[in-house]
Amino acid sequence: MSTSSVSKGCFVFKPSAKKRRKTSDMVDYFSHGCDGGEDSSLRYTLCKKLWDTIKEETESLQDELNRQILEGLLHFIKRCCSGPRHTAGPWEARMRASEIPTAALVLGVNVPDHDMTFQSLCELLQQSVTPHVACLQAKECGALKSLMRKVLERLVGSAAEDEEEGDTHPHPKGAHCTLATLCEWYETKSKKSSTPGKKRSSEEEPARPPIVIIFKDLEAFNPRVLQDFILICSRYVEQLPLILVFGIATSPSTIQQVLPHSVSSLLCIELFQSLSCTQHLSTVMDKLILTHYFPFKPNAKVLQVLVSIFLYHDFSVRNFIKGLKLALLEHYLNQPLSVLCCEKKEEVELNTTQLSHRGLESVRQLASFRRYVEQQQPQEQVALLTSDQHMKETCKKLLKDLYKYHKNYYPVLRCLHALTCSLPRVPLGKQIRELHITCLEGNVWEREEYRSAMQLLRMLAKEELLRQLRGCQDILKLCRSTKMRASLERLQELLDQFERLDEAKPETAANEGMTSPAKSMEKKTDLFQLQKTLLEMKETRRTKKLSGFEILRNEALDFIDALVRSHLVPPETQPLHEVCYYSSSALLRRHLNATPRTSIQTALSSPYHYLQNDALLTEDGGVSNAAPDLCIVHKLHLECGRLINLYDWLEAYATVVSAAEGKDPESEEYGKVDELKHARFIQAVSELQFLGFIKSTKQKTDHVARLTWGGC
Repeated sequence: MSTSSVSKGCFVFKPSAKKRRKTSDMVDYFSHGCDGGEDSSLRYTLCKKLWDTIKEETESLQDELNRQILEGLLHFIKRCCSGPRHTAGPWEARMRASEIPTAALVLGVNVPDHDMTFQSLCELLQQSVTPHVACLQAKECGALKSLMRKVLERLVGSAAEDEEEGDTHPHPKGAHCTLATLCEWYETKSKKSSTPGKKRSSEEEPARPPIVIIFKDLEAFNPRVLQDFILICSRYVEQLPLILVFGIATSPSTIQQVLPHSVSSLLCIELFQSLSCTQHLSTVMDKLILTHYFPFKPNAKVLQVLVSIFLYHDFSVRNFIKGLKLALLEHYLNQPLSVLCCEKKEEVELNTTQLSHRGLESVRQLASFRRYVEQQQPQEQVALLTSDQHMKETCKKLLKDLYKYHKNYYPVLRCLHALTCSLPRVPLGKQIRELHITCLEGNVWEREEYRSAMQLLRMLAKEELLRQLRGCQDILKLCRSTKMRASLERLQELLDQFERLDEAKPETAANEGMTSPAKSMEKKTDLFQLQKTLLEMKETRRTKKLSGFEILRNEALDFIDALVRSHLVPPETQPLHEVCYYSSSALLRRHLNATPRTSIQTALSSPYHYLQNDALLTEDGGVSNAAPDLCIVHKLHLECGRLINLYDWLEAYATVVSAAEGKDPESEEYGKVDELKHARFIQAVSELQFLGFIKSTKQKTDHVARLTWGGC
């Protein structure tokens, strides 16, 4: 008997790290898609630098915002595992022996941002409290068995796999996925860690570290599965130091809706509330957008798109930052002059000096620069259009002026917001982002909302007005520009005048002047006399002498109004604003607000749009014979009524495919259905059914029903 055999197999050989391709392909890809590729490498470097800045700032900001709630959670978990419950503090005294310590973490409806919070929580727990942390999601735990398996996989990990490999009689998968198995494993781990020769890694680490189980999305869990799991865990409280963490997106009342009283009574719950997503967004915008240190700026429409997606879709700050990064990438990819959008002044001057003649011509074609040239003297216009050296010096000056504009714009914006954010009905918006978008759209002082806000400010009492003016003073103290320092000195003078103001006598005189019409009104009861008295009071109120406080209040608000008119002009009025401002809101909306139905319709009716194959081009805008089978079948189904005969459909498809193959229409093979065409047709029809264009019908077995009509 022959013992030779041939074994067939597929073997994967992964290349070593040295042989792998380097990430320099990113630069080549960026350069390939750049408009005006002569400065593509420099633009990629600048874009990468700002991209990294956004990442660092947002990560540090996320850590700072989560610090308070994470520290509270760490303190709660350490307090629960600090020692025996009957000998510990008041928290443990309130807990019965059968209760499981539970932290209810309310994170808000911005679900995409929760992963970052839970990741930070797991890292902190593993570093300072316990290595035994299990993070669970509802989609992984549809049943109690899968929930138990995931808990053991997260906790036991590779140790359980090693034991199974050494077992000569392996058990079926999931046979030991019980809390009894977890108890045995935990006791073994505790004995190993408590051996006399082994020192603890830190003094704060307990002898029996707790087991923390985190439910990321409590609302999505099956209530019955969760109830059974908690009931089982309550039986092992004495053997296992279990601590549960519930991630809640809506409200704490969710616990009562998911868990009945018989189950929730087994938990000792403490509530933790995170910062709201709108406050988080305001902090991110303060760091990345409302500052002159970050050179890239979205214009009003782009910012409105990003904020609208945040408010009306997911409340996700993470997705807002992704949209901002996409705008940044598009700006550096499609704007050749983005090479002048730098963080440091020295880089701006250097890149301006190195501009080629082609780059200077791009500057001359900017709409804002053409408006600037039209305002100059004829000799200056000729020099700007003909002399490259003079053009470079002018660009340096204009970019420096743009930097100064941003340096003065944001402090005045914050001052105006500090004055108007607490007014009744908040005419200019409660959030500073609303006021910023209003200022970007046009002259804010020409709006009815601004005039209404100024009227309300002229009615403020002395104490409230002084409090808001001192808030503006604190904002201006942080500024270093010359104009803002001069404004700070003028505001300080006004505040000093308010403090020295003594308006007791003017008020008394004004009140005395007002008494005569009022007294006359009390004496008269005739309707004509009453009307006459009211008109006299109106005229008296118009012509009465203003008090010292009112004069000074008007003077202070006129000063604020002058600041607004001087520094809150729209960026479109500044020359070369296109260097820093990204304005393609339609492109950004198309990328972020995906419309899959429209995309599918476009792909099926015009496959050249995506495939970019010249063979698919047609003069009448129809579908070419060489198009994919799915496109041909889709085109043919549009010519049918409500019910489509499959055999007729197949015959039409075979005719179109035969024409694409170049067969003679007079031959017998033309339009003939063979096995290959039949299989291709069945596959295309199945794909069309999967996309929702057709469905099977019981009216006729050899027909299908059409589901879409018109342009749908």
